[in-house]
Amino acid sequence: MGYLRLIHSAPPAPTPESACLAAFDGELGYIFATLHRLGAAPYEVEDLAQEVFVVLHRNWRTLDTDRPLRPYLFGVAFRILCAHRRRRAREILRADVEADDGALSPEGSLQSKQTVALLRAALEQLPMSRRAVVVMHDLDEVPIAEIARSLSITRFGAYARLRKGRRELAAAVRRLSRGEART
Repeated sequence: MGYLRLIHSAPPAPTPESACLAAFDGELGYIFATLHRLGAAPYEVEDLAQEVFVVLHRNWRTLDTDRPLRPYLFGVAFRILCAHRRRRAREILRADVEADDGALSPEGSLQSKQTVALLRAALEQLPMSRRAVVVMHDLDEVPIAEIARSLSITRFGAYARLRKGRRELAAAVRRLSRGEART
């Protein structure tokens, strides 16, 4: 017998890096959809998702893995997108440098293009602070307590933003629907 055969060996324990990578791989579609819903351009989504991964990887050891990961990822994506928009507002872009690739989003395959476009256009009209709460609560079904914790606001503030954001979203949908009916 020239070899050793392990009969009852346990698989190696997962390293923190592999656990972080597995969690990110499992939530990648959610991160893409979240960035899209928050108003990121299709050509920016992959780079922003990579930044979300960098933050997740950097903070993985201190992260409470017993809590749901999605509210944390939403908060990270929200902050990264806000910082990206602040940076982009300071830059002077040329039309020939960045072009929209027109790729369909995951929601586009599930719903008609017109409905998704209407909702996105209406969401674009909401201020980012209220849009984040509406998207997290109404689309991602995150509890208000988690939203408040993720966005570092009070519960009352989260409820107020949700109520006002819903009203503004409904008004924007009505306005945009009437505009489409006239054309």
